[in-house]
Amino acid sequence: MINVIGLGYIGLPTALMMAAHGVNVVGTDYNAELISTLKAGKTTFKEEGLDELFRRALLSGIRFTTEYQVTDTYIVSVPTPYDKFLKKVDPCYVIAAVEDVLRVCPKGATLVIESTVSPGTIDKYVRPVIERKGFVIGDDLHLVHAPERIIPGNMVYELLHNNRTIGADDRAVGERVKSIYASFCQGEIVVTDIKTAEMTKVVENTFRAVNIAFANELAKICRHDNMDVYEIIRICNMHPRVNILQPGPGVGGHCISVDPWFLVGDYPSLAKVIDESMKTNDGMPDFVLNRIYEIMKERQMTDITRVGLYGLTYKEDVDDVRESPTLQLLESQERHLATGLKVYDPFVEKDIVKNQYHCLEEFLDAIDFVVIMVKHSEIREKMHLLEGKVILDCHNICELPEVYHI
Repeated sequence: MINVIGLGYIGLPTALMMAAHGVNVVGTDYNAELISTLKAGKTTFKEEGLDELFRRALLSGIRFTTEYQVTDTYIVSVPTPYDKFLKKVDPCYVIAAVEDVLRVCPKGATLVIESTVSPGTIDKYVRPVIERKGFVIGDDLHLVHAPERIIPGNMVYELLHNNRTIGADDRAVGERVKSIYASFCQGEIVVTDIKTAEMTKVVENTFRAVNIAFANELAKICRHDNMDVYEIIRICNMHPRVNILQPGPGVGGHCISVDPWFLVGDYPSLAKVIDESMKTNDGMPDFVLNRIYEIMKERQMTDITRVGLYGLTYKEDVDDVRESPTLQLLESQERHLATGLKVYDPFVEKDIVKNQYHCLEEFLDAIDFVVIMVKHSEIREKMHLLEGKVILDCHNICELPEVYHI
């Protein structure tokens, strides 16, 4: 039996996928309300294919509880927040989960850390916890790191098809854990050491962050001299060895907007390009806010309450608002002692900000100026409803006339 610890955006799909492929799984989470929802046969967030996967897992016998189980394998998939001031990972949830596992695990159990951590976190924080409790690593407990590689909006597909990395002290233990993931994973599974596994996950997201920052910096340069950044990128990408990404209003989620800071925090004198790239991405919500004010001035608009932000999530067609550029923009506006922007997102059903709407038509009736912060399928399909509005399109998806861009 495998006990999956933490049933959030990563842990729940992982537990369901394993159960649906014949693995005996018990999912554990301290959130009693979450467990009650799962026991009632309902998923806790929206995701393509998740409900069907949940149904298959239930038929295969998956169970949910707030209690840690006595078993031979544990997979810890709890959040890893980061200290925004120090730019370092906060391993408190991982440490707490490990301590709880140690209270119930039998001798010889395997502990798999799936949570994304900075290179050296397991050596610095996890091993000492295990050793202080009197466990001998490699004898009483086997330690493994298997970082997740999936993204909200495409989780089920990526769980099945993405390559995986397994980091272990003992190659034989790594191969045994590999066989667990191979029960469903159709991608290549590489076994390596723990610190390499930690580093590869962070480097993958850092690579993407740096490339996004280049596109965002191009947008700022082109805005300064009134050039069309999208046309420039289109032409440049005709070169066989050039593939520039598209600029946007910022970077959100709990991977690309967070993980690269781990390297900046741990290697401040070395990670210079990464540091500047992250500052560029983090500055985009402010850049969009300034564009809003510029356009309002140009159009002689004075009422900020007639401006609306379309989209609250960090990416299209998901309900995940972690590190959302829209939330960052609203926070920046409040820091400047201003409020009033209206907000709407079809995927966010609960009120999480001021002036939030839950009907697209009502939202559009209340505004004259719409800012497309997220390119949800809804807005692509209903773009005609924006006719007559002032539009700031942060993703270059609107083909209506007289559209502003970042």
